[in-house]
Amino acid sequence: MKKKIIRAFIYCIGMVVLASGISLNTKTGLGVSPIISVAYCVSQFTGFNFGNMTFLLYALFVAAQFCLRGKRSHWYDLLQLPLSLVFSRLLNLFGMVPYVSSEHSLFFNLAMLALAIVLTGIGICMTVNMRLIPNPGDGIVQALAERTGWKQGFAKNVFDIGSVCVTVTLGLVLMRRVVGINIGTLCAMLGVGRVVALTNKLFKARMCAAAGVAEDIPLTAKSESAE
Repeated sequence: MKKKIIRAFIYCIGMVVLASGISLNTKTGLGVSPIISVAYCVSQFTGFNFGNMTFLLYALFVAAQFCLRGKRSHWYDLLQLPLSLVFSRLLNLFGMVPYVSSEHSLFFNLAMLALAIVLTGIGICMTVNMRLIPNPGDGIVQALAERTGWKQGFAKNVFDIGSVCVTVTLGLVLMRRVVGINIGTLCAMLGVGRVVALTNKLFKARMCAAAGVAEDIPLTAKSESAE
C-alpha cells in the first residue's frame, strides 16, 4: 500500500511539474513545444483559452488512438480524457503566472526556456516511469508506432514534424504569419529528450524502486504534454 501511495504521489507531482514546464515554455515568447503548437495557434486565432484548446486537441489524440488501434483498443484508454481535463486545468493555473516575455531581455527569456525544458523533461520522467494513465501525447505516438511498425523514437519525430507543419500552415492561412514556432520549439524538440535521458540515468532506479515499479520497461525517449 505504501508503494502505491508513493507511486501515485510521484505521478501527481510529475503532472504538476510537466504542466509548469509547458506553460513556462509558452510564456518565454520563443515558441512552444511541437505537440501542443496546434492548440496554441488556434487559441491565438480564436481567442479561446489555451488550456481548453489543449484539452480538445488531447481528446482528438485519444480518438485517433482508437482509430489507429481498431479492435486492439482498450476501454481504459478513455481514462486519458479525465487526465487531459485535469492537465489542461493545470495549464490554465500556471498560465496565470504574471510573466511577460517582452518585459525581459532575450538572455533572461532563454534562461526561462532552459528552465522550462528541464521541468518538462523531469515531469515526463516522473509521470511515464510510474506506468499509470499515459498522457495523450505519448499515447498517440505509441499507437502510431504500433500501427506503422516504426520505432517509437522515429514515430515521435514524425509526429513532431507533422505537428509543426500543421501549425505553420494554420498560422499562415488564418493569421498570415507563423504562430508559436520559433527557436524554443527546436530547443524543446532537442533538449527535452536529453533531460529525460539524464534524469533517468540519475534517478530512475531509485524512483522506480521507491514506487515498486519495474524499471526494465522501455521509456519513451521524449513526450509534448507537453510538449
